[in-house]
Amino acid sequence: MSMLCDECGKNKATVHLTEIVNEQITKLNLCESCAKEKGSDAEQHFGIADLLAALSDVQTTPEPGGTVVKNKCGHCGLTYEDFKKVGRLGCSECYTVFRSSLAPLLKRIHGSNQHMGKSPSPDHLKEQKALSKLHEDLRTVKEELQKAVKREEFEEAAALRDKIKFLEKKIKENKT
Repeated sequence: MSMLCDECGKNKATVHLTEIVNEQITKLNLCESCAKEKGSDAEQHFGIADLLAALSDVQTTPEPGGTVVKNKCGHCGLTYEDFKKVGRLGCSECYTVFRSSLAPLLKRIHGSNQHMGKSPSPDHLKEQKALSKLHEDLRTVKEELQKAVKREEFEEAAALRDKIKFLEKKIKENKT
């Protein structure tokens, strides 16, 4: 059984946040849409920037002469200190500029610095392919319907209309 979003109560929760402070557990389960809307609120509540700051210990790189150089992205101007405060990189170039600092941080957070995400199951891929085929069939039948109406072949148009309703019903069934 799917868990519903704590915010809207309608959609399936796909983002699950847990915070433990002084043995007090706070959980937040959000759908993707609400997670995007609540993004900054959740970050403030769950302290993502603080988490990153606590986990990262590589901030600056000493130069051979003993002076300290702060990493700064030449594209967006973000410094590593800024990243630690905000918890977000400024642009795609930041990944390259801060690579030496991000690699150990990602390894500590995720257990690896290479993406090890989920892959869709074969059944899910089969369902997606079937749904895609239904959408393609629906588009084709709608085009046929328009042509039949232009040719004033109303019996054929009625049959195509019924086929469209059937395909729309099948698509709706497959989405739920």
